[in-house]
Amino acid sequence: MTIPVFSVGLFNWLIDPQDIFKSPNYWKINHEKINKDNNDRLFKAVDIIRLQPENIIMGSSRTKQGIDPESSALGKEQNFYNLAINGPNFYEARRYIEHAIHNQPELKEIILGVDFFMFNQDLENQPTFNSSRLEKNHLIFDDAVKNLFSLDVVNNSLETIKASQNSPDTVDDDYGDDGFMPNRNFNNGQTIWRFNQSIKLYFSLHSNYQFSESYWNDFKQIVQLCRENNIELKVFLSPAHATQWESIYTTKRWDVFEQWKRELVKIIPVWDFSGYNSITTEPIAKYMDNYVDSSHYTPEIGNLILQRMLDKQTDEIPQDFGTIINQENIEQHLANIKSDRQKWLKNNPEEVDLVRKFYAEINQDRNE
Repeated sequence: MTIPVFSVGLFNWLIDPQDIFKSPNYWKINHEKINKDNNDRLFKAVDIIRLQPENIIMGSSRTKQGIDPESSALGKEQNFYNLAINGPNFYEARRYIEHAIHNQPELKEIILGVDFFMFNQDLENQPTFNSSRLEKNHLIFDDAVKNLFSLDVVNNSLETIKASQNSPDTVDDDYGDDGFMPNRNFNNGQTIWRFNQSIKLYFSLHSNYQFSESYWNDFKQIVQLCRENNIELKVFLSPAHATQWESIYTTKRWDVFEQWKRELVKIIPVWDFSGYNSITTEPIAKYMDNYVDSSHYTPEIGNLILQRMLDKQTDEIPQDFGTIINQENIEQHLANIKSDRQKWLKNNPEEVDLVRKFYAEINQDRNE
């Protein structure tokens, strides 16, 4: 019995489908780790222990796919790691930031992408979240055992081998080494389908959005933690597509959304890239420059975000993309967005109808 169990452990260690043991990558054997993205809460916790980055990027999958730690806007001398994870609530975000500080007491800077959905009290911790693996400086026993001897991981290893054998020669084997994981297939002509799915997903998860005071307190704790540890904190609101903002309006949560922004700027100035601007109102099409779907922007847009935030002004950045908001200008800013929305409604009736159609469909399915 010992030999088969040992063999399973050795096999999973060699293939390392979640990329947590940092076993060697062999081309056409285990270089294409297709299950890595879905296990970001595990491999990123391990990466923080191993790399101890001095600067981190944090947020949801929008930030994970859009903000490149190697962007020229950040400078080559900077050591950034993209710690953003898929679909987190703000408690999860706080715990990962605390994990980063625990492993790197000299943490210098955090670029934090903040999304309204992260404060929905109905958004529970994701199944792959495990608080016990955080604020440790080693891989915990449970994670090690599971990833060596679990049959699920054996299946992941087999899938890794198959994907590696079938992957094109252009695929990089360092995907996600710095936490940055852009969508590899965004320009495959399926953008309209992805838009439809992501709009439906928003309504499925957030139609009954209720603002969480607990998650709000998690955000305030992050701000306070950064102040106590002399960490420079830069906060920005992600530039999802206009249909995402219209989804919030359609669920009658626009007033809550605006009040959330008012409360944010009472605590810290925020770069707001949301709303209806030159980037976010790109017409929906099979192939798009700015968006993978209604929620996720491309790395090219992420680079514009960094350039604007870090005052790397170039002609590439539209003048209406990104505004630093504070208590002095928040009301005028909110009024401007309302005005911009009216123009978008008038010029994009088909996209407005699309949002309302999916909202009606989701509500109908719930009532049946």
